[in-house]
Amino acid sequence: MDLRDLRYFETIAELEHIGRATQRLHRSQPALTSAVRRLEEACGAPLLEKAGRGIRLTPAGHLLLRWARRMRFDVEDAKREIGDLAGGLSGHVRVGIVPTAAQFLLPRAARRLMAQAPAVTLRTVVALIGEMKPMLRAGELDLMVGTESPGEPGFASERLAEDIIVVAARSSHEVFQRRPTLQDLVPYKWVLQPPGAPTRDWLDHTFDRKRLPRPQVQVESTMLLMLPALIAETGLLSFISRHHLNAADFPTPLKEVPVPGATMRRRLVVTYRKDSYLLPAAGVLISLLRETARQAPG
Repeated sequence: MDLRDLRYFETIAELEHIGRATQRLHRSQPALTSAVRRLEEACGAPLLEKAGRGIRLTPAGHLLLRWARRMRFDVEDAKREIGDLAGGLSGHVRVGIVPTAAQFLLPRAARRLMAQAPAVTLRTVVALIGEMKPMLRAGELDLMVGTESPGEPGFASERLAEDIIVVAARSSHEVFQRRPTLQDLVPYKWVLQPPGAPTRDWLDHTFDRKRLPRPQVQVESTMLLMLPALIAETGLLSFISRHHLNAADFPTPLKEVPVPGATMRRRLVVTYRKDSYLLPAAGVLISLLRETARQAPG
């Protein structure tokens, strides 16, 4: 099998459309059709079948796609590892990271990495876990820093730190006039992530378990880094990482609202593909992230 044919097949499978694949790959439709035909002859089985206006993989196609990705990773890893033999601690590290870790862990770890290895370059993608996992699986990221989730085949994870999520408000909020219970929070309005976000769902279910109305959400935001500013400016309650309240580098007018039973604990982990080559610089970055997490207040 030709590696180029496999790469074309991988793109066709991803897009489920030969026409769109021609645009991405800048190849003609006959060229891609011929590549698929050569692979089918080599495999002795059809790889694609029509599905409406597009195409879909046959069972044999799904199997070949898995091996095509594995072979591409192996080739790319071989090139990177050979390059590292002469390059020392260098290379390009691609990191996906959730917003909280991007703000409180990555800057310090990146500064220390640049001091140790000036030749290293970084590309960061700040996103949620659901967006980053497909990128990691497709080889578009070398590692991913985010909240712990159930293990998946092909991935390995290492624990970095515990992230504690608490109710917060600006320090002048009237809620601090007494030590509130969960029920005392019912009259207030909130700024929260949309439903489906883990912290939002956890908080909603906490109110459900106490048979209380769910928080009155006046502002929803998918931008986690905006929440502290929104809390401070609007006077709304929120549910955010304790890192936002304790970081010496980021002075804030916010305070934790101590509410029994309203503290969520989760783990931050770094995840990478289990059987792929990890750049030495990526390994150093993981160590620096771990050290930074141990030193960070939270």
